[in-house]
Amino acid sequence: MVVPRVEVRHLKAVLVLAEELNFTRAAKRLNISQSALSKQINEIERHHGFHLFRRKDKRSVELSEVGHIFTEEARLAVLHIDRAVQFGCAAREGSEANLSVGHSPDADQAWVSDVLAIRLPLYPKLRIQLVSEFPSELIRSVMAGDLNLALVTAPPENSQITAVAFAHTPLYAALPASHPSAQQDDIALQDLVRDEWIVFTRRVYPVIHDEIMDAARRDGIIPKYAHNVITAQQAAHLVSENVGVAILTQTTALGLKAEGVVVRPISNTSLRFETCVIMRNDDDSRIANEFARSFLRRHARDRMQPQQMELALSA
Repeated sequence: MVVPRVEVRHLKAVLVLAEELNFTRAAKRLNISQSALSKQINEIERHHGFHLFRRKDKRSVELSEVGHIFTEEARLAVLHIDRAVQFGCAAREGSEANLSVGHSPDADQAWVSDVLAIRLPLYPKLRIQLVSEFPSELIRSVMAGDLNLALVTAPPENSQITAVAFAHTPLYAALPASHPSAQQDDIALQDLVRDEWIVFTRRVYPVIHDEIMDAARRDGIIPKYAHNVITAQQAAHLVSENVGVAILTQTTALGLKAEGVVVRPISNTSLRFETCVIMRNDDDSRIANEFARSFLRRHARDRMQPQQMELALSA
């Protein structure tokens, strides 16, 4: 006798019946008649010569010993089949896929290089569109669905956004070379108490702006005047003109090129911020999620622990 091939529908029928242990409920879940379900179960048992279920009455059953073993393996088989179908569909849909990734104008170029270096085997023709915006605009674009994901330093808390840290970003002070503290290895806010401060406008970095001012208040400092800028080069120009001292993120400060300006790390421990990959909470795009995981795993090798993204995006 030729043993017939077990079809996926047979496996799914066994699994659903094993969960419900009731023909009526199982048939309803499978959207077939009770007699059709009974026929599928009988076909497997008759052709393979074993009983998967013991009948308790006309509707109720319980798993046999063979049934327990069979259902464990059948569940794995169905999962593998479903996964194969999903990957096939993903590859088909993603063969010409586009992914939009945002970053701030002052982002570390190593982060951008990491984005461009990622290759997803299922999406060989994936095209990356890079978008440069200020952090607050990046968040709005992610929430609106205009960006799939973005790299944002100190994103404000938002219930619609998933943010996973991949780098720590300290703050730096840009000082005139003639400043009394210019030769120190690092700078405390107290060292700047006599200076006018130059900081990013709150619209650019709301969390960082507020934390700088909060840290000053905690230290009993009232800045003489806070000049608000949008770019690091604006800040550098004001510093070179001896208008004051600038408080900047690490990437903006270390990229400064201005004569007569020196850059020193700020020692205040509260002025350390996380740079995050952000995505919309309800974004179930396989491409976007796989890309985010790959970016974090790639970055983790040199910078942080990889399990953070796995925990955040495994759901």
